[in-house]
Amino acid sequence: MKASEVVKLSPGELEEKLTGLKKDLFFLRMQHATNQLDNPLRIAQVRKDIARVKTVIRQKQLEQ
Repeated sequence: MKASEVVKLSPGELEEKLTGLKKDLFFLRMQHATNQLDNPLRIAQVRKDIARVKTVIRQKQLEQ
């Protein structure tokens, strides 16, 4: 996910996206703990996506 894609989302969509990403991260961590994770780099990608979404949410809050 790119930052330009995240900026286009509405605040409600951003919150939904953040919730979904947090769930994904949880399941990835569970798979990693049980040695079922195929691509461990996916955890880092999801963490960066969460950071992007949180950054955009904060920027939109400061604009108001």
